[in-house]
Amino acid sequence: MGAMTDPAAHEPAWSPEGWLLGLGRSLLRWLQGWWQMLFIGAQLVVLAFSPSSWREHERGVVLRQVYEAAGPGLPGFTALMALFNVVVIRIVVVTALAYGLSQYAVDAVVRVLVLELVPLAAALFVAVEYTIPGGSDLYKLRRGGHFVRLREQGIDPLTSEVLPRVLAGMFAVVLLAAVSCAVSLVLVYLAVHGFTLAALARYNHAVGHIFNPVVTGIFCVKTVLFAGSVALLPVGNALRDLPRRTSRTSVELQGLVQMFVLMLLIEIASLVGNYY
Repeated sequence: MGAMTDPAAHEPAWSPEGWLLGLGRSLLRWLQGWWQMLFIGAQLVVLAFSPSSWREHERGVVLRQVYEAAGPGLPGFTALMALFNVVVIRIVVVTALAYGLSQYAVDAVVRVLVLELVPLAAALFVAVEYTIPGGSDLYKLRRGGHFVRLREQGIDPLTSEVLPRVLAGMFAVVLLAAVSCAVSLVLVYLAVHGFTLAALARYNHAVGHIFNPVVTGIFCVKTVLFAGSVALLPVGNALRDLPRRTSRTSVELQGLVQMFVLMLLIEIASLVGNYY
């Protein structure tokens, strides 16, 4: 009977050099992926300001994608955010009253809801409902040769397929955030002052004190960056040359992870700008 061999003896031994080499390759792929995102984003910015991208047919495609991105989800998202706002506002107001800090209730609610939670919720909603599924659809179209057929017909896929989806995703985030912010401000007033116009001037002064030029600028920039992140990253992953074994789920997960990382960095930067 032959001697039994240990399977572990045939496995390559771990070495610091091999580990460092693998780490370097992973870091290089990570940097290359982000560089490709920046390059695709720069191309789309140039196309967005090009007159050839806004001919009659292209305008129709953009408007159709804008409706698909924002139209169906606007009523439901607004209703859900209103319900969420009522719950959060009630908790904050009751807590402030219990500790004798009612004069800070409006400031706390507006800062938490309008400045921080509403833009984040709008971006995540558009990502889940529109941009991530749209990115996976683009990935399947590209793998199926649709982009090659468009180029053979003299049509640029970036202009006809990619740019409308990115613009629609950005517009949807900005629209949902703007509508939800307006609803949140109205609900805050009703929760604190009730159905009366007597405190409207005082409320406007309090909100205007919060939204000074610096905070307003940071809020607008953060919302636009959120919109760009959720609109560009799923599309960018769909346009990357990924391994053949990569599935639709893998593309969606990669876009989602990159989106969370970038949005986290944007949120940290906005917090630093607002409170430090």
